[in-house]
Amino acid sequence: MKVAVITFPGSNCDADIYRVLRDQYKAEVDRIWHRDQLEKKYELVILPGGFSYGDYLRSGAMAGFSPVMKSVKEHVDKGGKLFGICNGFQILTEAEFLPGALTRNKTLKYICKTVTLKKGSSGNPVTSSLDPQKELRIPIAHADGCYFATSDVLKQLEDEGRILFRYFGENPNGSLDAIAGITSKNFKIAGMMPHPERAMNSVTGEEDGKVVLDLILGA
Repeated sequence: MKVAVITFPGSNCDADIYRVLRDQYKAEVDRIWHRDQLEKKYELVILPGGFSYGDYLRSGAMAGFSPVMKSVKEHVDKGGKLFGICNGFQILTEAEFLPGALTRNKTLKYICKTVTLKKGSSGNPVTSSLDPQKELRIPIAHADGCYFATSDVLKQLEDEGRILFRYFGENPNGSLDAIAGITSKNFKIAGMMPHPERAMNSVTGEEDGKVVLDLILGA
């Protein structure tokens, strides 16, 4: 699989997802600087976590205007897959690839901890092979992770089977409907706040990130 990982000023998880894809999935991975364009055909483009452009204005807001996003849109328009993790999810909403917004956590504090997720919509093809009762332990690290959308958008996401994951047990940031991640209408674009690339190591005792990435890469 050919994958592009976009690096913005302030990205700090690009190297993490790059190494996971290269070393554990044996993928052909390129790191693309925000000033450049996608010059190859990729099956998947990833917007990583971090603090793109220092999170000025709003988290992810400025990255949507970065030069590289022109070719990212072209990639999507041609049917390519796009995945945003944490700040990447914020960028996807700010750039209107996905609906809704990621707002300040209900505690008004930065949260860094491991949380529990469960499958979202039963009809989402990305997670079709995932047991709805399976609990996934995945880390979060964000200050603006509270998913917000209008009631009409929430209903549309539910009706169209577009909720990727929900927080289970504890809703750490106050996201509406406990939403931790969503997909586009054609299921080619996905975004989530938790960091699967940080749960890939038996040494830490957290390996559920592989379940998530297996689904994203195989969707």
